[in-house]
Amino acid sequence: MSSLLEIKELSKVYADGTAALKSVSFSVSSGEFVAIIGPSGAGKSTLLRCINRLVKPSGGAIRFQNIDAAGATRRQVRNLRRQTGMIFQGYNLIERVTVLRNVLHGRLGYMNAVSGSLGLFSRKDVEDAKAILHRLGLSQQIYKRADELSGGQQQRVGIARALSQKPQLILADEPIASLDPVTSKTIMEHLSAICREDGITCIVNLHQVEIARDYATRIIGIHKGEVVFDGAPSALTEDVIHRIYGAAPDRREQDGEALARA
Repeated sequence: MSSLLEIKELSKVYADGTAALKSVSFSVSSGEFVAIIGPSGAGKSTLLRCINRLVKPSGGAIRFQNIDAAGATRRQVRNLRRQTGMIFQGYNLIERVTVLRNVLHGRLGYMNAVSGSLGLFSRKDVEDAKAILHRLGLSQQIYKRADELSGGQQQRVGIARALSQKPQLILADEPIASLDPVTSKTIMEHLSAICREDGITCIVNLHQVEIARDYATRIIGIHKGEVVFDGAPSALTEDVIHRIYGAAPDRREQDGEALARA
């Protein structure tokens, strides 16, 4: 498999002096489904946001395809974001517009300013968006407002919006953190199946260790801004988990994992 993303010595220090990332290095091959785990504040979200330049790195290199993301120009950042779909913990939907319109917003990066501001989407874009929603089990919700949906349905709309970009890479930042265990499993099954079937590379931040084990082809553990584990799910032993978290994951996470397995 060819390398799609290469990160070398990546660092991020915020204005208040917080060192969120410290010399992070790894590469991701096309088709991988990578879970990044670690405690809150470990730097997981900062890492994803550096990759698509929602956050500007303080140092190091990020190479995605032929784009130097760390030093990208405005035009290059626009191109980068076309190819990297983002899924957020808080869904980031426009609540007062329809599900279909929210999904079509994934096409804005391919449109000129006038067409985008007027919402002049092509017939093909509309049909493709409907097909994605059907695939995610949302055919009956296409014309509902986003704020009429459950949390799990809203997150599936978020996945659909990312897929509408036709991305090579999906970045999912804690996509199941606010969902119950049953809904979390549904979201992860949709995300992993579609990425596998369509050959889309995915990097997903997770708190739940067992969910990472169940769905990822590879797990990266981050502790205090540093990579302390990078390997197969089968290599994620209790000792490694202790190294990542500094202690066993908290009781709430363990209970959620137990319910998810039930």
